[in-house]
Amino acid sequence: MSEPLLAVEDLHAYYGPAHVLQGVSFEIGDEPIAIVGRNGMGKTTLCAAIMGIRPPRATGSIRVRGSELLGRASYRIARLGVGYVPQGRRLFPSLSVDEHLRMVEGRRNGARRWTPARVYELFPRLAQRKRNGGAQLSGGEQQMLAIGRALLTNPDLLIMDEPSEGLAPAVIEGLIATFRTLEEEGLRILLIEQNLAVATSLAERQLIMIAGEIAAETTAAELAANPELQRRYLGVEPVEHT
Repeated sequence: MSEPLLAVEDLHAYYGPAHVLQGVSFEIGDEPIAIVGRNGMGKTTLCAAIMGIRPPRATGSIRVRGSELLGRASYRIARLGVGYVPQGRRLFPSLSVDEHLRMVEGRRNGARRWTPARVYELFPRLAQRKRNGGAQLSGGEQQMLAIGRALLTNPDLLIMDEPSEGLAPAVIEGLIATFRTLEEEGLRILLIEQNLAVATSLAERQLIMIAGEIAAETTAAELAANPELQRRYLGVEPVEHT
């Protein structure tokens, strides 16, 4: 059998003596996955461990198509086809939109599917703002730029940490439409979200993280339709499905 795109097995992660991730295991094949949970449950630590971002110390196994990621540098992980959109976007305030996009190599294994021109086609608003600095963009524009920057690495798997955070509902709806388009083109997405409407709109498989563990796996339909499940695992009031 072929290897899954991403396989996380018995992953433990530590910040000093703090044991944050405690035996996390899951796989991504041909369908997107959303990991949902409240703040402080270990979701961003999971992203950092997958991408090789310090400081978490990690044990276990993280494999992309059978290649082990633990111990590799972040840029080498990106070259294996893993893109990352971090929480908070992490743009350079002094660099323009165009400079952000031009600084990314955009090549992997001789292929160049994504270019700055194609990013501008995906996000026409960025084309209008290409000379503006990162600090001069709205929250939605910053998120578009962070996504475009990640796409320029030509990923097969895109990890997005809280992409809807701080954005207006209309902007979120536009991003959901964009993510669906990318999925239709074959890009696989690992979505880390607190916004259940976003998570259940983009992924049928829903993993619920509590205290550094995958406490349950459910479906988007079940999670969206079950207020008791939402309250028990996430401590939130019911949400309307987008």
